[in-house]
Amino acid sequence: MAEDPASQNNRPTMSHEELVLVVPRRLLPDAAGWRGVRREGVAQTLDIVARAGEFRPRSLMEHDPSLKQIIPYLVLRDGPEYFLMRRTKAGGDARLHDRYSIGVGGHVNPGDGGVWGGLRREWQEEIEAEFEPEFALIGLLNDDETDVGSVHLGIVIEADAGGRPVAVRETHKLSGSFADASRVASVRELMESWSALVFEALESSAWEALR
Repeated sequence: MAEDPASQNNRPTMSHEELVLVVPRRLLPDAAGWRGVRREGVAQTLDIVARAGEFRPRSLMEHDPSLKQIIPYLVLRDGPEYFLMRRTKAGGDARLHDRYSIGVGGHVNPGDGGVWGGLRREWQEEIEAEFEPEFALIGLLNDDETDVGSVHLGIVIEADAGGRPVAVRETHKLSGSFADASRVASVRELMESWSALVFEALESSAWEALR
């Protein structure tokens, strides 16, 4: 039987695949790999991203640790509280079902205007709010101990809602509300690995001393 032309048109092709911003690992500070959140080397890393970043098909990048996918990762606060989200079973990745997160973020695509443009797009897509907060760059996030972490590098950014209302936009995929540190700590074992690393860093006495 001849294939329906409509099905041919709907078939995924390389030309329709998502392109994501990547940087060769060898160009980054401490290319050998590390785990956690660092304040050092942020400006240098962003400069490397601006100079050497390129867009590659996402599916190919997920299995190539020689390249790091750049992810702006926003931690939204309201004073001492964190915007704590939980993924529902409606999400596409079963590994993340019912997992908690304190990070809003995603890949940077062509046309975003770089890391900051990608962050602002993610804010608009993920968060329901009548304002855009002031974004503050606070560190780098890396976890080379997992397959997923080995191909991603987080640019950690913090913002404060300042008492203004905030909600998740895709309520069928996420729930979210502000929670104090003790509440976040109580679900630590159910958090996504990046969120757990960021939360531990931000709550550490060493980090607090630098605020």
